[in-house]
Amino acid sequence: MIPASIESHLLRIRHRTHYLYHFPVTFEPHRLVIRPREGHDLRVESLSMIIEPQASVTWTRDIFGNSVAQAHFDHQAAELVIESDVTVRRFFDPAKPPHLDTGASSYPLQYDPLEHGIITGYLTPVYPEESASVQQWIASIPQPGGFASAEDFVISATKIIHQTIGYRRREEKGVQTPDTTLSLKTGSCRDVATLLMEALRHLGIAARFASGYLDCPNTRAARGSTHAWTEVYFPRLGWRGFDPTIGEACDHRHIVTGTSHHPRGVMPVSGRIFGPGNAFQSLTVGVEFSSPEAVFRQSQIQS
Repeated sequence: MIPASIESHLLRIRHRTHYLYHFPVTFEPHRLVIRPREGHDLRVESLSMIIEPQASVTWTRDIFGNSVAQAHFDHQAAELVIESDVTVRRFFDPAKPPHLDTGASSYPLQYDPLEHGIITGYLTPVYPEESASVQQWIASIPQPGGFASAEDFVISATKIIHQTIGYRRREEKGVQTPDTTLSLKTGSCRDVATLLMEALRHLGIAARFASGYLDCPNTRAARGSTHAWTEVYFPRLGWRGFDPTIGEACDHRHIVTGTSHHPRGVMPVSGRIFGPGNAFQSLTVGVEFSSPEAVFRQSQIQS
């Protein structure tokens, strides 16, 4: 057994969602996907939530393994505030690129028959009616067979979307369809993540939608927001993230709160209200990052 040293960093994430209404409204139960997913590379050290108006909260785990909070309200109000304050510990080796590992996957990918029952959901397009436009876009880029590995192709497609689709922050609910994103040549992080996911599925590459946070200088310098990207399943490497918003493979800066076969499955906050049709006034979302510790500590693991 050879000891290997990895870095351990604490990160504090404060996430505030604020809905404002012209009149008091009635809140149906709201679904919150805001707790980071834990694993070998991340551990939640603490989490607290403040919800106004007051709500009772129960935690469940959905079919995708996400921790989901269900908020139930007893009172009407003219605003809804949901604040989460979570501290996570991240474990990673900064000297090891996140997308390089042993066992590169050749294209076309061959998935284990034992996984086919699950893989099917990640290979089925969400927008089958837009297959023609997605296929046309695929035909315009370098084909996967021309790359040394499927991973290299996915990185290439990620970079192409970043270079050709301009970023536009949108507060509107939902995602743009791939055809809309390709036509406008602009989109939010969730729009380009959906485009990449759909394109890969058309090529027989299992992909899913990931929601969470991105810790980077821009979000630390100013009030950030939630983020979204695409995760791809490789036979030997497992799930790996790719972020077309920045044109790179994901690394420790990407904090996952939820993954799903469909973009709607991991909306950070979702729920219905009852009130006048013109009740809605505004929605603001803010995410702040800070480091609870000044320096990292070294953790020793056995490999």
